[in-house]
Amino acid sequence: QVQLVESGGGLVQAGGSLRLSCAASGRTFSSYAMGWFRQAPGKEREFVGSITRSGSITAYADSVKGRFTISRDSAKNTVYLQMNSLKPEDTAVYYCASRDPSRPGYERVDQYDYWGQGTQVTVSS
Repeated sequence: QVQLVESGGGLVQAGGSLRLSCAASGRTFSSYAMGWFRQAPGKEREFVGSITRSGSITAYADSVKGRFTISRDSAKNTVYLQMNSLKPEDTAVYYCASRDPSRPGYERVDQYDYWGQGTQVTVSS
């Protein structure tokens, strides 16, 4: 089992940047692929990006590609989401999640096993 805690959210103007952190506890952190999702008010939770166990491969939703970057530091048991050129439509609660890489898929909510509580990101125009 992995426990996840997000941090780093806040209020930022359009065009600004934020870096979210996801701190993981558990002895099997390196065995999991990780993902970031977000959920805006009244909308379904949607895929933002993912990263493999080694951190060598990342994938992103088209809406954030070129602006967001996922990375992980295994020594610190932490996954990051660097968000640049933020837009008002990026406003949402952001969640990190872990996934068993032995199972297929990486874009659906139901493909992830453990979730953090989320951190609010608000982008003003």
